[in-house]
Amino acid sequence: MSSPHTDHPPPDGLDNRIPLGVRFLLAALFFTALASIGQITILGKQVFDMTGRELDLGLLGLFEFLPILLLAPIAGRAADRYDRRVVYAIGLVGEIATSLGLFLYIRTDPTNVWPIFAMMFLFGTARAFVAPSSRSLPIDLAPPHVLERVVAIRSVVFQLGIITGPVVAGFAFVVDPSLPYLVAIGAYVAALGILSLVPASGVARLQRATVAGGMWREAFDGLRFMRRNRVVFGAISLDFFAVLLGGAVALLPAIAEERLGVGAVGLGWLRAAVGIGAFLMALGLSIRPVRRNVGRVLLIAVGIFGVATIVLGLTQSFVVAFVALMVLSAADAISVFCRATIVPLATPESMRGRVLAVENLFIGGSNELGAVESGVAGQFLGVVGAVVSGGIGTLVVVVLWWTRFPRLRNIDRFSDVRPVGDPVDVIDSS
Repeated sequence: MSSPHTDHPPPDGLDNRIPLGVRFLLAALFFTALASIGQITILGKQVFDMTGRELDLGLLGLFEFLPILLLAPIAGRAADRYDRRVVYAIGLVGEIATSLGLFLYIRTDPTNVWPIFAMMFLFGTARAFVAPSSRSLPIDLAPPHVLERVVAIRSVVFQLGIITGPVVAGFAFVVDPSLPYLVAIGAYVAALGILSLVPASGVARLQRATVAGGMWREAFDGLRFMRRNRVVFGAISLDFFAVLLGGAVALLPAIAEERLGVGAVGLGWLRAAVGIGAFLMALGLSIRPVRRNVGRVLLIAVGIFGVATIVLGLTQSFVVAFVALMVLSAADAISVFCRATIVPLATPESMRGRVLAVENLFIGGSNELGAVESGVAGQFLGVVGAVVSGGIGTLVVVVLWWTRFPRLRNIDRFSDVRPVGDPVDVIDSS
């Protein structure tokens, strides 16, 4: 079966506009992000209002993450075997059902959080199938000459959803505590409707297993491929350890109180700085994406993330902390852009869903474990020690990965990355 990336015609004379089908897909991704982030934000507030325990906020994230941990191999296999639009749509239906359940439960003015945790487990189940299919589709559909722009615009769309979702949900909550979930349902339905306009990608699919135990072998092929492939393993593990060690955002309440002496408003602005930096960088990348020295840019961006984290830990100036947060989130946006392009391109089309499901597991796990690591380190080392040591650890990871993963470091253009058997070959374009 033919693939959008089989041929690479010269860019001269080509239409540089984003194809209409890709635009529809980006719109669906925006509404999905808006609904998910807005709903989770308000749900966290309502859970904390019920119990007043920070532990329950952690449990909320845990119950969302557990299905991803358990179902990543199966969800990835589904995204490779079936039409990824259909898998994405089924996941959206599951998210709609969860939002409807939350709407009906919140209307009862509840005091028990365990039904909410159960529904978050169902939500995480749906997300486990949405992630690999929705992550694969932009790469499947984008023509090679606009691939970098599509990946960058996808980041912009996601950041817009992160910014818009909580704001819309917050206003809806003021009107009625259950209204944010109706808003989420409306956004998910809009995403589902727009997704129906997205054309088929025509990429190769995984064929039916014919040997005993073949289904489970296929399901875990993504993990085996990632472990054996130096480019894919290097890119995913770099992000995993950087987020695990440099997760200073989890300590922002303590930083605002102990180091900067600002109240809730100041804390709110510090959190906003993370979104502002990431959005501005994603917007810049959509206009002028990274095209050369991709591997080095990826590693240097993670290094800048580590340096900005150290500055955040040492400063007692609100302005410096605000700028440091913008810088580290902008650097993170660059690394995400590079990784989100390298990993799918370095993966065979028929395996893309399974590998991205494993990536989603690792990146999601790094966020959860990073918050735990920051909390434990803060307890024993203090806020400064936790943040600064995390930044130093990130820099150590960059140095190690620079020497241990030369294939990743030496990638020049995205078009140099080819999934040729196992491991991936990287073409030297010099």
